[in-house]
Amino acid sequence: MDISSFTSAASSASTQSVEKASSVISSDFETFLKMMTTQAKYQDPLEPIDSSEYAAQLAQFSMVEQQVKSNELLSGLAVQMGAGNMASMAGWIGMDALTTAPAYFDGAPVTVEPNPLAAADQMVLVVFDEAGQEVQRTSMAVSAEPIEWAGVQDDGTPFESGLYSFSIESRSNGELMDSTPIETYSRITEARIEAGSAVLVLEGGALITTAQVTGLREGA
Repeated sequence: MDISSFTSAASSASTQSVEKASSVISSDFETFLKMMTTQAKYQDPLEPIDSSEYAAQLAQFSMVEQQVKSNELLSGLAVQMGAGNMASMAGWIGMDALTTAPAYFDGAPVTVEPNPLAAADQMVLVVFDEAGQEVQRTSMAVSAEPIEWAGVQDDGTPFESGLYSFSIESRSNGELMDSTPIETYSRITEARIEAGSAVLVLEGGALITTAQVTGLREGA
């Protein structure tokens, strides 16, 4: 589905939501009038209902009606704004996004961008699987140069295909100074609306917002 279709679908959903709310309000208002009519019809003629009470009930219902309409209008605007944001991201699909979100490993090396502390004399690359469990750690010289993670276990067995995330431990004299998530490049495969907001879908299924992207490059 192209971006224009997404936008059209979002606008249609917003319109249907408002129409549904209006129908419910209209139905409730008719019920309210019927109740008032019945109450007036069967009231005690010796103790008639005070007209001011009717006015107060009508005023209260009118306030609720307006509040519901305002809430539905705001919800519709939020959906439309989300669709507009997604449309602006059409050009991002197929590009590689730099983010700390889990990267998809399918047998090809994953490029990670380490950022060790300047005072560190050792850094350790730590790898986590999709469940957040540590699966590998490798000690290496301190450098901010990109690292190619081959996806091979210490015994030479390849890791299974899936999502993996990375962090760098900065150490000095053997003591841990800092542990920082590492950014990787992942292919953007889709843009969609989730809970009224536009999100990006990365290869492997990870979802991110545009705020989580710190760099873009042309897909290989």
